[in-house]
Amino acid sequence: GMVPWHVVSGMSGIVMVLPRDGLKDQDGKPLHYDKVYTIGEFDLYIPKDADGKYKEYETALESYGDTTEVMRGLIPSHMVFNGKKGALTGAGALTAKVGKTVLFIHSTANRDTRPHLIGGHGDYVWATGKFINKPERNLETWFIPGGTAGVMMYTFKQPGVYAYVNHNLI
Repeated sequence: GMVPWHVVSGMSGIVMVLPRDGLKDQDGKPLHYDKVYTIGEFDLYIPKDADGKYKEYETALESYGDTTEVMRGLIPSHMVFNGKKGALTGAGALTAKVGKTVLFIHSTANRDTRPHLIGGHGDYVWATGKFINKPERNLETWFIPGGTAGVMMYTFKQPGVYAYVNHNLI
């Protein structure tokens, strides 16, 4: 129970090793990007008290028994990016100028996910982070299996607010 408890308590991370000779398109031509953003998606399982209010603990270890009981139900109480509500908004917003290409690295430690950039799409997508594979092209939403990191590249074509979301809508 200790390893799953770490994962559902947000204690996981990602190491992405990009190819030494850079990313390539389906024809083997070099792809370039201007910046990289890493997004960690986490399912949290926070116990509630008898009144239905979320419990608080002095330390994470004190929550171990209650949290492992909640996680056995496989229904997260919260799903967050980069560890907290609103992490990709306001001061944490991911920014890019028109004409710039951004590489998005998305990891999920536990459950499958379906990221989507509202207002954009994946120009190039390596959904399982296997760069030896040819990238998929022009995906609206891409599937990343649990325990995996996927990569998406997009060139911004016009100004605006682009929302980065998870299409696990239910």
